[in-house]
Amino acid sequence: MKKLVLENYGAASIAAADIFAELLREKPDSVFGLATGSTPLGLYAELVKRYQAGEIDFSKARSFNLDEYYPISKDHPQSYAYFMRENLFSKVNFSSSRLPGGDADDPAAECARYDAEIEAAGGIDLQLLGIGLNGHIGFNEPALSYSMSTNLVNLTESTLEANSRFFAQGDIQPSKALTMGFGAIFKAKKILLMITGANKATIAKRLFEGFVHTDVPACLLLLHPDVTVVMDKDAARLL
Repeated sequence: MKKLVLENYGAASIAAADIFAELLREKPDSVFGLATGSTPLGLYAELVKRYQAGEIDFSKARSFNLDEYYPISKDHPQSYAYFMRENLFSKVNFSSSRLPGGDADDPAAECARYDAEIEAAGGIDLQLLGIGLNGHIGFNEPALSYSMSTNLVNLTESTLEANSRFFAQGDIQPSKALTMGFGAIFKAKKILLMITGANKATIAKRLFEGFVHTDVPACLLLLHPDVTVVMDKDAARLL
């Protein structure tokens, strides 16, 4: 696990964008695994900036997102489909961009379809991840066992509380999500984990203690052969 500690969030976002850009130069038809949340916003803004400047091109690249709330419409302002359109997909030129269908009638069938689509694309070349305050990646919440396949999960109270600020008063916040399992994540050739902000310092410390804790899903990344962790100094302050 390679660790890069940058001065601040902006510098961390630029370092993450450099990793994306390098892979695009090496393999223009790369398959990217993408994430949502506040952490990758700076990265996405930097990728858009470089695309608009003609420095990078996604026209042969494809993407698959980690997760989506369930049930939720693609047009709901808090859906991850909406988030990705607003922050990245409408501003660059991916040849295709996929998310789990939060409005699918049959979530089990949707999960199986999504895994098959990732497999048919040849798997993921670079998987972007963030980390939750409880150590979750995607929506793989702390548990004694984890699904290898994309699956429907119940969100923990801590995750629901952390995300509740995004939902307007009176809006129904989904209590479930469709998330990639560890199978697709671990098949990725490279993993890029971004950890930023002082509130992530405690969980970052647990990750770098060198032990695989079953109650901290992100610790399983210690078993992957090619992980780069990009951090700012705030997140790394306890290391």
